[in-house]
Amino acid sequence: MNLPQIACNIRKNDGKPEIFDAVRKKYVALTPEEWVRQHFIHYLVNQLEYPKSLLSVETGMKYHTLSKRTDILVYNRDMSPLLLTECKSFKVRITQSSLNQVAVYNRMIKAPYMVLTNGLKHYCCHLTEKNYEFIEEIPPFPL
Repeated sequence: MNLPQIACNIRKNDGKPEIFDAVRKKYVALTPEEWVRQHFIHYLVNQLEYPKSLLSVETGMKYHTLSKRTDILVYNRDMSPLLLTECKSFKVRITQSSLNQVAVYNRMIKAPYMVLTNGLKHYCCHLTEKNYEFIEEIPPFPL
């Protein structure tokens, strides 16, 4: 993974591994995508100084008639959306389709920053008036 190592709490429940999510404050199924999500949460909080209290994980939203979930949504201190992150498994290649997915979600959310990661590669975009511009680094908090 292209993220710092983390100390995580892992347990087995009915023989299936679970990892503790400090944002949701509960154990969740440990899937490859969840492994990336937890590492990215720790990166945002511990390296880029995003307050954990301003993170929301797997928030439900409606897109037309479909129910969708955002992986990680970070809010500004005024609780307006700041950074939308879509996490993919480290086994999944990042494609244009993946980028389109997070862009579609962000049409509803309107966060000025958008990140797509599989734990190995991270793509960050800044929303301008007309389109998205790729930026080299994920900005630290506060922006």
